[in-house]
Amino acid sequence: MDKPVGRLHSVPEKTPVERPSRAEAEDAVRTLLRWAGDDPARQGLLETPSRVVRAYEEWFQGYHDDPHELLQKTFEETEGYDEMVVLKDIAFSSHCEHHMAPIIGQAHVAYLPTNKVVGISKLARLVEVYARRLQIQEKMTSEIANALQQILQPKGVAVVIEASHECITTRGVNKPGVTMVTSRMLGAFRDDASTRREFLAVIGNPVSHHS
Repeated sequence: MDKPVGRLHSVPEKTPVERPSRAEAEDAVRTLLRWAGDDPARQGLLETPSRVVRAYEEWFQGYHDDPHELLQKTFEETEGYDEMVVLKDIAFSSHCEHHMAPIIGQAHVAYLPTNKVVGISKLARLVEVYARRLQIQEKMTSEIANALQQILQPKGVAVVIEASHECITTRGVNKPGVTMVTSRMLGAFRDDASTRREFLAVIGNPVSHHS
């Protein structure tokens, strides 16, 4: 059950970890290639370790981005605007922390401003910050909502994520076409049913469709 806004936990600081060198990372890829049964010295795989490491730098860029810094710049000249701000259908790709398999989906983010708003591109980038880390969808949903609530301090925040997980569509139970839906409602979106209904209507009510 979601905690009331007044008891919201702070956005946790990233725990520093000792990073191996690029050469060590590439050697790890060669080890996996050998374990899979192939020869990393064959022509087609010679450049694979460096390509994989470059891909990891892009896929997991979120570990080096700070949501506080991202949402620092706000705009207060809103002429009293206090209605819902919604950015829907934010496409993202992430990776499951259990199998490192892709998670492909879209996020819908909303907040009720008090006296300041943030540029809409920052909402999309906030989703990217948390998507580009090893994740489970439930945690990612809460991280986005909690960061918005803590940093912007609006009247409420709502986040819904719909995603397909390749850890179950390409392995294990092998169930293609399955979509997981998670939601996190804080403040007015949690306490006011009409506000929550308005948000869900705007995004096409995936929570209801998959309940």
